[in-house]
Amino acid sequence: MPEWSPNAAILAGQASVPLDLAAATALLRRRLAMERWPVPPAAFPAGTALVGGAVRDGLLGRLGERPDLDLVVPVEAIALGERLSREHGGRCVVLDQERSIARLVIRGWSVDLARQAGADLATDLLRRDFCLNALALPLTASSQLLDPSGGLTDLAAGLIRAVSEANLLDDPLRLLRGERLAAELGFHLDATSAAWIQHHSRRIDQVAVERVRVELEKLAACASGGEGLARVLTIGLLDAWRQPDAVEGGAAGNEAAGAALRQLTPAAAAARGLSEDEARLALPLARLATLLDAASWGRLHASRALQRRCGLLRSWRAQLEGPGGVRDPAAPFGSEREQVHFHRDLEDDLPALLLMLPLPFAREWLPRWRDPGDPLFHPRPPLDGTELQQRLGLAPSRRLGELLAHLTIERAFGRLESSEEALAAARRWLAGPAP
Repeated sequence: MPEWSPNAAILAGQASVPLDLAAATALLRRRLAMERWPVPPAAFPAGTALVGGAVRDGLLGRLGERPDLDLVVPVEAIALGERLSREHGGRCVVLDQERSIARLVIRGWSVDLARQAGADLATDLLRRDFCLNALALPLTASSQLLDPSGGLTDLAAGLIRAVSEANLLDDPLRLLRGERLAAELGFHLDATSAAWIQHHSRRIDQVAVERVRVELEKLAACASGGEGLARVLTIGLLDAWRQPDAVEGGAAGNEAAGAALRQLTPAAAAARGLSEDEARLALPLARLATLLDAASWGRLHASRALQRRCGLLRSWRAQLEGPGGVRDPAAPFGSEREQVHFHRDLEDDLPALLLMLPLPFAREWLPRWRDPGDPLFHPRPPLDGTELQQRLGLAPSRRLGELLAHLTIERAFGRLESSEEALAAARRWLAGPAP
């Protein structure tokens, strides 16, 4: 998942990117600290080069402690990975047999090995998606950074520029990846690349839905992911998986959804009083729920849990902001049963809903939600089903479930303070008419 870091930090790194190849090479080698790698550079064959995100992020000063390493090698990568795992430890995983791509997982590091495509390294780089990703650092200590498409200049300018229109279509997921990179880095797409992405947006339905979903989840986790998802929606990149009525709503519907997504920012989370940790979990979920409904996530093969969570968030938001107007957060529900039902549905995900609702809801609800002992915001029956069966001689049944629901409501509204009171309430309920 992308780092949850302010774009200001990335912009500071962008401003420090040297345009001189020798200076950029020296800076990158210093930041990569290759002596810390789990496999020493000398263990790789001559002609091996580091490419991809580690080069880009190293130049921007945003490398993690164990960055993912992508290496292009001039030999069969799978055989190399197997040899390195025998000599240095770790496990070699075959990623693509036909194209000879393998991954070495070793001591918490991930090292991807790919056989060079094309006659030389420059040709390989010119087949990549965006110029800022078409940079390579040969592992040989005397070699300089290779930049055949002007990626270094783009990094310094904060620009996402496609190597070519044809390269985008070689793997249409790149259409979505461009938007994700822009949001992740706080960069902007150049006008030509943006036009290509919009023109070919429907080609993304050629991509396996699992890959699309993963890219959307990464985008939702970016600090400026709301803006990025709004653009993805507006240019039609998700039309293949959206509900027909949403697509038929056209520009007006897209604009409304886009406006809602743009409001889901770290600043909005701070205004509602969410901590950084709470926002890190709540913002991506609120964005995903605002972006697509449960059925659409189903078409993207999302987990049942994510489909359910998005469906509940959308359903409860619609009820709280219904045709009759926004409900009063101090008294939003028509019955105690509905109120407990709400808190059971959204016990873990209430902060995400608060991001989707007006500010007064957060002021009213967040302090109580943060109290794990609050019986309404964290509803539980005072006695579990096993104890009720033992103490009252009950058998598992639908009626037992109804009794547990009744006791949960009684406890939620402060009418039960002890196990004995709960047992007495259970006996009274059982003695009454069946509901």
